[in-house]
Amino acid sequence: MERGYVDGSIQQHQSLPRAQLDAQASLLSCTLSLDHVGQVSLSFNSDGLSWRLLEPLDNDDSTCLCIKFASKVATTEIKFADVYAVELINYGVIHGSNVSNARKCLKGQRVSETYRFTVHGFQSSRTLPSARVLATYTFGHKDLHICQIWVNQIKASLDLEQGRPKNLLVFVHPRSGKGNGCKTWDSVAPIFSRAKVKTKVIVTERAGHAYDVMATIGNKELISYDGVIAVGGDGFFNEILNGFLSSRHKAPYPPTPSDFLDSASCNESLIVNDPSETVIEASSQNNEQSPLLSSSSINGSGVLNIIDQEPEISLPNEHLRFGLIPAGSTDAIVMCTTGARDPITSAFHIVLGKRVWLDVAQVVRWKTESTSEVEPYVRYAASFAGYGFYGDVITESEKYRWMGPKRYDYAGTRVFMRHRSYQAEIAYLDVKSEERDSTSEKDNLGGRKRPFWSSNKSEKVICRANCNVCCTKPIHGSTDDSHTTPYSHAGETKWSSSKGKFLSVGAAVISCRNEKAPDGLVADAHLSDGFLHLILIKDCPHALYLWHLTQLARKGGNPFDFKFVEHHKTPAFTFTSSGNESVWNLDGEAFQAHQLSAQVFRGLVSLFATGPEV
Repeated sequence: MERGYVDGSIQQHQSLPRAQLDAQASLLSCTLSLDHVGQVSLSFNSDGLSWRLLEPLDNDDSTCLCIKFASKVATTEIKFADVYAVELINYGVIHGSNVSNARKCLKGQRVSETYRFTVHGFQSSRTLPSARVLATYTFGHKDLHICQIWVNQIKASLDLEQGRPKNLLVFVHPRSGKGNGCKTWDSVAPIFSRAKVKTKVIVTERAGHAYDVMATIGNKELISYDGVIAVGGDGFFNEILNGFLSSRHKAPYPPTPSDFLDSASCNESLIVNDPSETVIEASSQNNEQSPLLSSSSINGSGVLNIIDQEPEISLPNEHLRFGLIPAGSTDAIVMCTTGARDPITSAFHIVLGKRVWLDVAQVVRWKTESTSEVEPYVRYAASFAGYGFYGDVITESEKYRWMGPKRYDYAGTRVFMRHRSYQAEIAYLDVKSEERDSTSEKDNLGGRKRPFWSSNKSEKVICRANCNVCCTKPIHGSTDDSHTTPYSHAGETKWSSSKGKFLSVGAAVISCRNEKAPDGLVADAHLSDGFLHLILIKDCPHALYLWHLTQLARKGGNPFDFKFVEHHKTPAFTFTSSGNESVWNLDGEAFQAHQLSAQVFRGLVSLFATGPEV
């Protein structure tokens, strides 16, 4: 059924099968005025709106009195998938098209007053890859009834869009980054309001405020929201994520370093051939436990579980998503999941209901200091865990908070000049399966045989929007299956270890792209593949370490092509420091740990995002 507007009325024609129409809505077509463009023929299609200019300009760009007027009809359509709101606005002015000659310029633009409705949406930025900008189109007609029909039909089509949130819990960090958290939220709040998305906004008043709310909120209330949004940086998102998982994620701990490091030398590996049993010397693990996990208690975070009688929230969860609107110092998680460090782009992914799964690393601290008693404490990381150089930078930067984000550059320079190395022992789970790409195997096996630097480049599979790896639905674990191994891989598994003096130890959950490192720490890391990228930087001359850091800062650089660099793709690792000082950097927050273990859970949470487009 097709409709054409003739002489102020809507006429119907039997031309399209009803199967091609949205929710019994017919295809509309009529003449309207488009603000700052002119008279257009607007059509309602099954997937969006399109329009055709009825009064073409003499030239696309016009010049008058040395002033250039650009044509505003480059866009002639918008898909409903990119529209977030439509509203009938008051009777008012519709501006005509840009003038095309000096005579019209001197007379001024044509204006008319009509009934109007506005379509709000997003379009791709012409200058910033992966970014979105707001697109607003105001149409006018002298008949209010005609405008109301268009508004109703567009609203009906928007109601058919799947997965869009209706109710969100928003946390705003007022002092995040340059202290623009509230200002950042105010800049995007109208988008949520127009999209009819209810938001409960909590402006945090102290450190740990968001954690406490997420840890104590009842599941019944939590599932009334479609998502939880953080307006801040990576550290703030980490706080919210930890509050959510601390009392809800039930899984056995990863193995402690003492489970096997005491019985294995630096160059030996412990082979695990049968997934149902583990061969670890001097270990007394219960055979009923997962073969690679210890029998420690489930929750060591110290948070009282007050939601035992609340409805369960299964993990991974199809309903609840997280969102991050960037207002921090680095915003690596946003860069990796949306491709742009831009609040409008993040709002685009949230209000339109995008989804991508995200790996989460569970980090268990066994001992705070070498003399401490063994007391497990759990933290989670969504982007990165780093020791040595990374821990020193986060510790040093705390002294210069008054400098704002620039404190990280200053602290990084000071730490680099010290060039400290730390004695430690790291063990990692080496999984031999088809999931391991040949590039990683080459890095793992040949790390000690490469020259100091090589120009040879291996082909990398980069994580992008709708990535085949990350779009695979996670199959592991639920809250009812607490003994499930989070890394179930076919084939032989073994624990390997490395001992020595390290400038840094890093474990990247995602690529960690940021403005300082355009490719991130690991260019080919995926958002949801079930692996950590363990990066071991052994002690080396100062100049070579600088060379390595320079490669990280270059797009297309090769930071792993050095003899002193080891790169291992692993689902789990353990760490033991040989000294007294031991500070880690977890998603931008300091975390003191002399002895810890970590394991990754594939796609444990989902985000309002799709992955970067470029």
